[in-house]
Amino acid sequence: MSAPVPSVPALFDLTGTLALVTGSSRGIGRALAEGLAGAGATVVLNGRDPDRLERTWSELAATWGADRVHAYAFDVTDEPAVEAAVARVRSEVGEVGVLVNNAGVQHRVPMVDLDAADWRRVIETDLTSAFLVGRAVARSMISRGRGKIVNVASVQSDLARPGIAPYTAAKGGLRNLTRAMAAEWAASGVQVNALAPGYLATEMTQALVDDEQFDAWVRGRTPAARWGTPADLVGPVVWLASAASDFVNGQTIFVDGGMTVVV
Repeated sequence: MSAPVPSVPALFDLTGTLALVTGSSRGIGRALAEGLAGAGATVVLNGRDPDRLERTWSELAATWGADRVHAYAFDVTDEPAVEAAVARVRSEVGEVGVLVNNAGVQHRVPMVDLDAADWRRVIETDLTSAFLVGRAVARSMISRGRGKIVNVASVQSDLARPGIAPYTAAKGGLRNLTRAMAAEWAASGVQVNALAPGYLATEMTQALVDDEQFDAWVRGRTPAARWGTPADLVGPVVWLASAASDFVNGQTIFVDGGMTVVV
């Protein structure tokens, strides 16, 4: 006899789950952390700027309480710092049940003018950090036989535009890193998937939003005829973090208003 079908609210309930969201002191990461908290999770914020991180922690803790929101400032590209921070979270807060690898940077310059140092900085922040934090967290998930990892990719995982070569390479790599993680860890009860946002109006993209020509291109290129917002990612991340996605693994979910399905 098949198991009873759980209620829909229970499928998406994250009560009792600890979620670590990297790069969550602002922008997309903050929105994802707020969405997970709204679904019942206890969240661990992360950023490199201690002052900004403290402000974000204070604002979120005022809504959900200091017992539901925690903050750890560390550099996700620094291997010893990552290992130490994950160990501290485990001993001071609890085992991470959900990891959202969101930390990322952008660098816009023609490839022939691109410094190797800037290439490495983007690759390390947008791709290598997901490996470092993912590996550190996955060890415990594997031993416990359960866990969720969500890597924040991009439409640039599948598409390219001039001037953003390291970002495009990193996000393409992140899509395949997601597959590799799933291939190695799925049998241990860990689900690893990626979200690939389209063009979102955020602090990082404000200059593009304000550029009339680029704004018109985004609206014309996107079937939904608008920019996305960080709030558009909340439902998908809660789904991927919850029991509702227990048989979804290695997938990249495009949240792009249809951009990647048209020519």
